[in-house]
Amino acid sequence: MSRNREHLTLRLLAGLVGLAAALPFGYLIWRTNEYGWSGALDVAVSGRSLKLLASTIGLALAVTASAVAISLPVAWLTVRTDMPARRFWTVVTALPLAVPTYVGAWTVIGALGPRGMLAEILGVESIPSLYGFWGAWVVLTLFSYPYVLLTVRAAWTRLDPSLEEASRVLGRSSTETLLRVVLPQLRPALTGGSLLVALYTLSDFGAVTMLRYDTFTRAIYVQYRGALDRGAAAVLGLMLVALTIVVLSGEQRFRRNEIAHRLHGGSARASGVIALGRWRLMATAGLGALVALSLVLPLTVISYWLIRGIRADEPVLPGIDLIANSLGVSLLAAVATTAAAVPVVLLVRRSPGRLANIVERLSWSGYALPGVVVALALVFFGASVLPVAYQTLAMLVFAYAVLFLPQAIGAVRSSLAQVTPSVEEASLLLGVPRRETFRRVLLPLLRPGLGAGAGLVFLTAMKELPATLLLAPTGFGTLATRVWNATNEGFLGRAAGPALALVALSSVPMAVFLARGELRAERTAQAGNAGAADPSEPTVTA
Repeated sequence: MSRNREHLTLRLLAGLVGLAAALPFGYLIWRTNEYGWSGALDVAVSGRSLKLLASTIGLALAVTASAVAISLPVAWLTVRTDMPARRFWTVVTALPLAVPTYVGAWTVIGALGPRGMLAEILGVESIPSLYGFWGAWVVLTLFSYPYVLLTVRAAWTRLDPSLEEASRVLGRSSTETLLRVVLPQLRPALTGGSLLVALYTLSDFGAVTMLRYDTFTRAIYVQYRGALDRGAAAVLGLMLVALTIVVLSGEQRFRRNEIAHRLHGGSARASGVIALGRWRLMATAGLGALVALSLVLPLTVISYWLIRGIRADEPVLPGIDLIANSLGVSLLAAVATTAAAVPVVLLVRRSPGRLANIVERLSWSGYALPGVVVALALVFFGASVLPVAYQTLAMLVFAYAVLFLPQAIGAVRSSLAQVTPSVEEASLLLGVPRRETFRRVLLPLLRPGLGAGAGLVFLTAMKELPATLLLAPTGFGTLATRVWNATNEGFLGRAAGPALALVALSSVPMAVFLARGELRAERTAQAGNAGAADPSEPTVTA
């Protein structure tokens, strides 16, 4: 009886999490239905909406293609070659991911804008405009390519070197081996990373708004802020969600039946190291240029405007309240989101079936909802259905949980998959109640996944902009909103301090995590090589 009650409690908790995560999507359907499907169709097929659709798709395709073009050679250089200071390049080429795109857009404007650093250095009043598609494309590429880089690097380190060796023994050149053997094995990672970049571009709000390029997210925000009839904003939000679902479905069809595992078990054996030879200097220059644009330039611009703001006696340094608010609400979101992920993961593990599949898919629905769409739904919900929650910290944390729940679910699920079911079963057979078994046996084993999920949600929530702008309580400022407000008002010096604090709080933990991961990968490769018949690594000259 107790076991049935616990099982019912688990189903109830997981079901509530799934329904809560699907609330914004349900709002869009309801609001569009209230607006009228004929009116919604008129909005959807209007010239403005079709133009928004084309501009959004065009930007997503361009950013994704350029991110792949950058990530493949960088991953190859940092995984397969004798690149000097390889661990250093591994960390710094991934760090641009810690720079929010709206901060990146602000630094590019501060450097190359009409009255930016370059115009001042050249002594001219203005330089050619960078606003529009080209500016948005460059900024989003520079600060989102690590999504592809990290997935491709992880896959490349796990490739079976025997396949490449067999290809070379059969007489194929290095280029043929790369195209016909290596890239097909990397296709799942390339597809997954490209999906992340495409979804990130579709949901981006800050960069496209600062650079004045019209996409769905900017149009939804403008429609919400400036129009009395917000039904059209819901229709545009539903169009954006439909576009995101199309992207997700296409990625799933593309990856169907793909297999990329080793042909044999045993310890991982590192692939042969390729000597760059005379190309080493060019490779170093290429990586240096990439890091200069995506990391050094933002930090330089922030420092420049920080110093300029200090000289002008502007309030450039962020107050303790801003830092405390950003850290506090992100910590609350991390704890709440990770706690919500646990019953979903346990239900899928213990009771697989139709209910578990439905709950899991509802929980992942936030993956298809950009922050501006979630905020739009929760503003209406709070104002009309639950006024006591309107513009409260709880509503903001709830929005973060909806947006980032899939990140926590993925981390916790990966950790749970490594737990042998017999461990939990042994505790139950010894007469320990299921609740006590969870607390004393399962929870300690899940700590790595819980920590990873909470850390990921924490860093992502700290950078979230549109949901914070629309849902934060009155007078509740964060580093993200201070950067946004100061930039919109033209006070670039006042934005420098919060931007620097935001980048530092995001990049330092990420750098430590990447460095530790690289060290673990090297130790694993050394252990695998030590167990091989020939411990020496073959060296191929490029």
